[in-house]
Amino acid sequence: MATYFLRKLFYGLLVLTGVVTVVFWMFQGFGDPARLVMGQTGDSATINNIKKELYLDQPKWKQFLLYVNDVSPIAVHSQTDIEKKQLKGLFVGGEHKLAFKWPYLRRSYQTKKQVGEVLLEALPGTIMLAVAAMLLATVLGIFLGVVAAVKKDTWMDTSAVFSSIIGISAPSFFMGILIAYFFGFVLSKYTGLNMTGSWFDIDVQTGEHYYTLQNLLLPALTLGIRPLAIITQLTRSSMLDVLNQDYVRTAYSKGLSSRAVIWKHALRNALNPVITAVTGWFAELLAGAFFVEYIFGWKGIGKVTVDALEKLDYPVVMGSVLLSAFIFVLINILADLLYGIVDPRVRVS
Repeated sequence: MATYFLRKLFYGLLVLTGVVTVVFWMFQGFGDPARLVMGQTGDSATINNIKKELYLDQPKWKQFLLYVNDVSPIAVHSQTDIEKKQLKGLFVGGEHKLAFKWPYLRRSYQTKKQVGEVLLEALPGTIMLAVAAMLLATVLGIFLGVVAAVKKDTWMDTSAVFSSIIGISAPSFFMGILIAYFFGFVLSKYTGLNMTGSWFDIDVQTGEHYYTLQNLLLPALTLGIRPLAIITQLTRSSMLDVLNQDYVRTAYSKGLSSRAVIWKHALRNALNPVITAVTGWFAELLAGAFFVEYIFGWKGIGKVTVDALEKLDYPVVMGSVLLSAFIFVLINILADLLYGIVDPRVRVS
C-alpha cells in the first residue's frame, strides 16, 4: 500500500509540474504586468522598478525558474527574499537557505495582498458550497439509483432515468439563471431566498460578520443537479449488475430480508463506480464552480477568479488554477485509497 501511495503521489507531482508550466507560459506573456500594476499613468522609472521587482527584466527561462522556485514547497531563497516575500516555513542554511515552505503565489496586482491570503479567504465558501452540493447529490442519487434498480421497468425507474437525463443535459450556468430567477426573484416572498448572497453578511451598525446559510440553498441545488443525475444513473446500472450475482441470490435463499440484502450486501459492492463519480465531481466542484458562484454572488474561489480575470489580475488567476489543480490531484489520490476500504475485492499490488 505504501508503494502504491508513493507511486500515485509521484504521478500527482508530475501533473502539478505540468500545470505550473502551462499556467506560467499562458499568463506571463499576456499584457505588461508592470502596466497592469501602475496603470497607463505610471512613469518609465517606476515601471522599470516594478519590472525588476517582478523579475520581468530577466529572460523568460529565468522568470520561469524563479516562478517555480516561488511556488515549490522545497526551494532555495535568500534571507532578503524570505523577509521581502514574508515566506512561512522552515529555513536552513546561511545567506541562501534551503526552504521547506508554504508555496508563495506572489501578490495581487490590484490589492497588493498576497495571493495565498486572497484564496484562503475565499476557500471556505467554496468548500461549504461543494460539500453541500455533493451531500445533496450523493444521498439523493444513491437512494434514487437503488430504488430505480429494485423497481426496474416501473414508473419509479422511468421517472428516475428521465429526470437524470434532463439533469445531465442541463448546463449548470443555465440552471443557475433559471433557479435564481424563479426561486430568488419571482417566488422570493414565499421562499424567503435571495438571488445573490454569500455565506456571511455584514451588520451595518457593528461591521461584524454573521453566517447566513440560507444563501447556500440555491447555489448548492444548482451545483448538485448534474452530479445527482450522474450518480443516479451509475448507482442504477451498478445495482442492476450486482443484483444478478450469485451471492445475492444466496443471501435471499438464506432468508435475509430484502432491506438487508439490498442496502448491506448489494449496495456495498456496487459503490466503486459511484465513489469514482462522487470524488471526481467533488474535486471539480471544490476546484471552483466559477459560473455558479458568479451568478449567485457566492464568495468562493470561482468568483474571486472571475473577478480577477475581469481586472487582468493574473497572479490571482494563476494561483487559483494551481490551487484547483492541487485539490483535484489530492482528492483523486484519496479516492484511489478508498477503493480498498469500500470493496474488499480490490487488491493493491
